[in-house]
Order: sequence, then C-alpha cells, then structure tokens
Amino acid sequence: MRVLLGAFGDPGHAFPVIALGRALRARGHEVHVQTWARWREDVEAEGLRFSAAPEYHVFPTLERPLTPYEAIERATLTTRELVRELAPDVVVADILTLAPALAAELEGVPGATLIPHVDPRPAPGFPIYSIGARLPRTGAGRRMWDRAGAALAGGLRLGRRELNETRGRLGLPALDHVHGGISRELCLVGTFPQLEYPRPADPARAATHVVGPLQWEPPSDAVALPDGPASWPVVLIAPSTAQDREHRLLRAGLEGLAGRRVRVVATTNNRLPIPAPPVPDNALLVDWVSYSRTMPLCDAVLTHAGHGTICRALSAGCAVVAAPAAGDMNENAARVAWAGVGVRIPRRLVGPRAVGLAVGRALEDPALRARARELAAWLAAHDPGARASELLEAHAQAGAGTRA
Repeated sequence: MRVLLGAFGDPGHAFPVIALGRALRARGHEVHVQTWARWREDVEAEGLRFSAAPEYHVFPTLERPLTPYEAIERATLTTRELVRELAPDVVVADILTLAPALAAELEGVPGATLIPHVDPRPAPGFPIYSIGARLPRTGAGRRMWDRAGAALAGGLRLGRRELNETRGRLGLPALDHVHGGISRELCLVGTFPQLEYPRPADPARAATHVVGPLQWEPPSDAVALPDGPASWPVVLIAPSTAQDREHRLLRAGLEGLAGRRVRVVATTNNRLPIPAPPVPDNALLVDWVSYSRTMPLCDAVLTHAGHGTICRALSAGCAVVAAPAAGDMNENAARVAWAGVGVRIPRRLVGPRAVGLAVGRALEDPALRARARELAAWLAAHDPGARASELLEAHAQAGAGTRA
C-alpha cells in the first residue's frame, strides 16, 4: 500500500514517525513522510520519500502571528494537494500535526493518529496531564482529581469549538466530542503499556492501541566508556536537546557523581556549555552519543525525562533518574516513578547533592533495575513497528472496502 505519514518537526515527534515509516517499508509498502525540511536527508536515507511540511509554531509570536488553528487551516490546504497527488491508502498524522488528518478526511482517505508518548486523554480519577502528579491510590484522591478535571473542561470545550470552526471553514462537519484531533478510527500510542495508567472500558477508545515505543535515532559512532574498574556501574547523563539552556542538569550530574564509584558518560548534545564544566576523572564528556549503542552498556540514565530518552533507557534495562524540565517531562517522570522503573527529582531540587543521592538510589535499589529489565524483555518480545503496521494494513483494507 501507499502510506503518507505527517509529523511535527521536533525530534520527539519526527523520530517515531521515521521509525514507523521504516517498519512499513520493511513490509514492502511505499512510504511518504511529510515533516520539516531538517529531516529530509534522514528520511531519504531510510528509503522513504520526503515531502516538506508547512512549518509553523504551535504558539503564535510577534514574528509568526498566526493562531494555531489559522496555521492548521493553511497547512491543510497545502497538504490536501499532496494527498490528491499521492492518492495514499492511509494517512497517519502525529498528534501535533492536524493538517494531514484533515486533508485525508477531505479526500475520503482512511486516517489514523500516532501519539508518540503516553496517552494524554483523561479518565475518571486521573490527575491533570503534564503537571507531574501520580495516579491517586485512594477514593478521595480520585474524587479530588475529578473535581479538578471538571474545572478544566471549559478549556476542552473551547478547543472543540475552535477546531469545529476550522473544520467548518474547510467544509467538514462539526464534532460533538473533545480531543477531536485524535482519530477514533485508529489511534496508535507509541509507548510502553507499563507506563500507561489503567483505564476503565470506554467505547470511544475502542480503536486505540498501545503498540510500544517507536524508536529511531540519527546514525552516529559508538562512544568508549571512561576509565575505571569494570565492576563500577555506568551512568549516562542524557540531557534534553531542547530544554535547560544553562546545562543545569549536566553540571549537577558531573559534580554530584564526581568521586563516586561509578563511571559516567555525559553528552552536551552539541551545545557546548559556557563556561565548560569541570569533568571529573571518572567521567567522559562528549558532544553527541548514540543512545542505542551506549545505553545497553549502562546501568542508569540521568535525563530530563523526554519520552524518547526514557523509552531508550528502559529498552536497555536501565533504571531512570528523571529530572523534568518542561512540557510533558513532568508527566513522564511521574509515570517512571509510578511504574517503579526509576527515581524522579523535582526541578527545584536539581543540584549535585540531589542528583548524587537519586542516582545512588537508582543503582542500589535492585527492584528498580529488575522492573526496568522487565520492560526491556517485553520490548524484545514485541515489535512495535510490526504491530503498528499490521493495524494500519487492516485499517487501510477496511477503508478500501468501504470506498468500494
């Protein structure tokens, strides 16, 4: 079949789509990826066809004054021409990329959504997404979050109204449910099922499938481990590529782990700290590191808790030390703690002492490593790309039957 994948251009959204595209191509399908121009070479290196997506900011600025839905409307008109040209059998849109989904609907093509992290939609008793609260353990806690969720329902209704206004201008019917940007025909959630809070049965989620993490990274060379006894555990400091401009976590990690009986690999992610931090004898500081090559050599990963980094760490059986910086990192850190695969540090406490204590706990608590290895074993027995591809094949086939 011919597949069009649309992705927002941040790594956390583009990389899972490239991983999905690679899995689909391995099954003999023709795959087109529409994303930001910065990923063109990487997309084409995987044998996928590239189309440049209209680039816009999620939030308006003085330089880019379009509101989100104005930008989506314009992008949809552009993407509709691409859909007409390609005539795909199915279109998959990243959760932050509505234009391909709307264009597919306009052209009568089966559509699907890819959520490249934990599912953000609420359920009864769930805490508010992204604030970093864990699932409550008591009825009182669940009732408290239900009241808080009711107070935020107005924002969801506003989002539905703005989306329906956009749909109306495009000639599409209004939706009567919130979270209208997530397909009810097929939704693929690219995370570990062990990081998903248990949900009650919900007919509206009948077409939602947690397939496992879809992982891809740019090719890079392997990195040697620092000197030290082989018996010393290895800790990777893997800060966010987009957050923490002051390198607070990197500096705290290098200082907090200096002199400890560990070997440390740290990366600047090609953003050289100024001034450069002191590098202790038990550490190695590099510009870039391949997570897929390095994490299998590690025992723990210190990170800002980006979803992709967490899943890479758990895929290698590493305990996670999560120090969230922004966005959904608070949510990811809460899921790490809830699932028993790591330790989290509140942002306000990030410093050498707190990092040293948290990493020490992650290395000394055998239950954390054992649970992380359970997730690694689950992934070894389940192929997320193959599962997602099977679901898309069935969805496209059913759509073809309906159109016929």
